[in-house]
Amino acid sequence: MMEQETLTAAIHTEFIKLDALLKFTGLCDTGGFAKELVQQGAVTVNGEVCTMRGKKIRPGDIVCVDHFTVQVVKAEA
Repeated sequence: MMEQETLTAAIHTEFIKLDALLKFTGLCDTGGFAKELVQQGAVTVNGEVCTMRGKKIRPGDIVCVDHFTVQVVKAEA
């Protein structure tokens, strides 16, 4: 079993859309790939499978893809 790798994504806005977060963190090279991953049910948000690529991800949310866990935090001003 692969070990989870945790990334932290600091956002300056109130939220970031799920597909944009996947690109922002470098987990997906393209929006198309992000869209496919989400539609295939390969992404979880706060422990639940999410198939909405436009889902608003806010600071405090945890997004998991493959063996990566992304913790979303509010960027320091």
